[in-house]
Amino acid sequence: MIYILLESMRAALTSILAHRLRSFLTTLGILIGTASVVAVVSLMQGLADSVREQFADIGGTAITVQPKNNSDNWASGEWNLLPLSDIDVLRYRVEGIGQLAPMMQVQAGRASYRGRSSSPQIRATTAEYAFIERRFTSQGRFLVDDDNRSRRKVAVIGSKVQEDLQLPREAVGQFIQIGSEWFKVVGVLESRGAFLGFNRDSLIYIPFEAGRALQGYDNDPYFELMFTLAPDAAAGPVRERVKRQLRLAHKLGDKPDDFELSSVDQVSKMMEKFTSVSTLVLGGIVGISLLVGGIGIMTVMLVSVTERTREIGILKAIGATRRDILIQFLLEASLLSLIGGLVGIALGFGLGHLVAGMIPNFPPAAAPLWVAVGAALFCAVVGVVFGIMPASKAAKLDPIEALRYE
Repeated sequence: MIYILLESMRAALTSILAHRLRSFLTTLGILIGTASVVAVVSLMQGLADSVREQFADIGGTAITVQPKNNSDNWASGEWNLLPLSDIDVLRYRVEGIGQLAPMMQVQAGRASYRGRSSSPQIRATTAEYAFIERRFTSQGRFLVDDDNRSRRKVAVIGSKVQEDLQLPREAVGQFIQIGSEWFKVVGVLESRGAFLGFNRDSLIYIPFEAGRALQGYDNDPYFELMFTLAPDAAAGPVRERVKRQLRLAHKLGDKPDDFELSSVDQVSKMMEKFTSVSTLVLGGIVGISLLVGGIGIMTVMLVSVTERTREIGILKAIGATRRDILIQFLLEASLLSLIGGLVGIALGFGLGHLVAGMIPNFPPAAAPLWVAVGAALFCAVVGVVFGIMPASKAAKLDPIEALRYE
């Protein structure tokens, strides 16, 4: 059996090499289809890997508590807020919480320095936020607890803010204006770059109490609470304890929650699911071209059977069985498809990297091994499936009629 397979393989390769141009044109559909599928999958896989890394980089275990509002709340102007007392509720009444920090978006207008201005996001928070969001400094320091207790007007800025305001290389110690107030720069954040269209270096962090002062102490602040889990604490039980304590503190009774919990990990999983589904859909759409390529192989192989009718008659006359003829033509169709697929895989990976490099801020394409192996196997299967009809036709030829064929 092994000898028959080797001989059939040799005969198939001889036939392919004897008609190089026709073989190339036959595999062209498979080649283009495979390259397209591999390029699309590698681009989407690169995007998925980038999203996963970026979410892990911003604190994949952090959980956020924020007021729960819907369109009716915003339309009526009666929206839910977290009371400041919730900070102590979570800090002292809930077991299993690690770092905890409030975070508030401050609407203070523009930041300016010596006539130059910028419009960064201004966030008011406390010292533990650095560990929750993993925001560390390349110059100076982050906020400390005493900054908040003393209501110091200090700021930690992103590298984009430093660039926009044209601050000196050593920006620590400089004073910038935020709204109508002056703040001393005590730190510059490590650069993070852009993520999902948001520049994470265009940020300014100030103490939470200083942010409240900018907003006006008479106004209830709209803020959210972020916390991490203590070592060995399970997310599910901690979330349930947080809900129970907040409902008691808010005196909700039978009313629905006026707050909601979310986590970066949940968003990350949603994004991964989205990219996975997108990969399957796009890969399936592009993969239709592989079927077109398979039809091309079947058409050319049927023509080849007709051209080689006399050759098939001679093979049968000297003892070749129907099985031998069937195997030879199936191997030839599979080899044509596989060769086109292998070339297409190489081109697809190259095309994926090329396209990723041409799109601004797009993550590099990823080329996992399973894509190459899966594409090669699928191409071989396409060759077998679409080679069955020509191979069967060749195997069924009557040897006497085949020898008479001109």
